[in-house]
Amino acid sequence: MNRLQGRTAVVTGGGSGIGLASAKRFIDEGAFVYIFGRRQAALDAALATLGDKARAVRGSVDDLADLDTLYDTVRAERGQLDILLANAGTGAFAALGAITPEHYDQIFDVNVKGLLFTVQKGLPLMRAGGSIILTGSTTGVMGTPQFSVYSATKAAVRNFARSWAQDLRGTGIRVNVLSPGPTRTDLALEVVGTEAFEAMGATTPLGRLGDPAETAGAAAFLASDDSSFMTGSELFVDGGMAQI
Repeated sequence: MNRLQGRTAVVTGGGSGIGLASAKRFIDEGAFVYIFGRRQAALDAALATLGDKARAVRGSVDDLADLDTLYDTVRAERGQLDILLANAGTGAFAALGAITPEHYDQIFDVNVKGLLFTVQKGLPLMRAGGSIILTGSTTGVMGTPQFSVYSATKAAVRNFARSWAQDLRGTGIRVNVLSPGPTRTDLALEVVGTEAFEAMGATTPLGRLGDPAETAGAAAFLASDDSSFMTGSELFVDGGMAQI
């Protein structure tokens, strides 16, 4: 399939996990992809996998100067942007009573502030027909013990899409949320722990963890014209976890 032929994409958090899988799928469908992330070693390893249809820019979404560097590079080399997957995120556990300002700031700075300015700074490069995809989570609609701050950031992401769909009226640019459930990524296994995460996957109606490639398939759908009448929506790829 070549649904994304000739298009330019940016994927934040593109060095691993769902971001890397999505970058690969976008390339397989014809796009040129810029991956953006903090760890140079991960970016280098990702480029070795993605090949010559990818370019890496190192930086963090919570650093506005880094975002300027990213979009200056896209502007100079490609001139425009068709797909933006705002995927970078972080999370950690802390129960009510043990939440610190540092815990709150770290997670909100990346997941909310970082995502907001990732989109706002990329918007001038986007043209009619462009697709903005925000990575949400099942936690945005579910109560999760010890995970309230992270969950609140994902609820904020969901409302960003609803509100921005209104702000983008008349531009031809769409914005939707892609919400994975328990998916086998290095970050998730690190935060939750392998055994606990496997047990979580077993509780889904499909009885297993998701694979990043499965979420990437849904990202390609939202990036393509196949979803041309979707905006302000949330698409779950969660094995049914948040649906029952």
